[in-house]
Amino acid sequence: MKKFLIPVAIFILIAWALGRGLFLNPTYIPSPLIGKPMPRFSLPLASAPQVRLSNANLAGHVTLINVFASWCVTCKQEMPTLMRLHALHLVDLVGMDYKDTPAGLRHYLDVFGDPYSTIVTDKRGMTAINWGIYGVPETFVVNKGGVIVHKFVGPISYRKLKAKVIPLIKRLSAQPL
Repeated sequence: MKKFLIPVAIFILIAWALGRGLFLNPTYIPSPLIGKPMPRFSLPLASAPQVRLSNANLAGHVTLINVFASWCVTCKQEMPTLMRLHALHLVDLVGMDYKDTPAGLRHYLDVFGDPYSTIVTDKRGMTAINWGIYGVPETFVVNKGGVIVHKFVGPISYRKLKAKVIPLIKRLSAQPL
């Protein structure tokens, strides 16, 4: 009799694990950087490659860092949402142009608009690797102290903007440094 209970117990365990997976969010990818200072970086500005932006430049400000590329289809889908966020003047939106060309970036901004307060270029993608980027677009919310408090994988929809991004920015902006 015990011989028959072992396969039944294994079946129940597997069924429970698979069933539990049905209720998980498939878009959630945990980041080990949440709650930690943003990785150190120093990248050239797209508009002036001789000038660099680094962690020190972002200190004291709530910042969204949006990693994107002109060749990225979902980045193009996200641009209207980023343009809406830009129009609210709530936060500094830094664009990190990932493995792109200057001509590709110029064309992209000409077609879709420029919601960014600053754009830096990560031509080799090494900074993105340090930030744990899986693909583009990805967006990090960084508090005034330079700590990453949230990460969005994939395009930010208008619904996410209203429900999560804006309330988070307002809450972080109200906190003292």
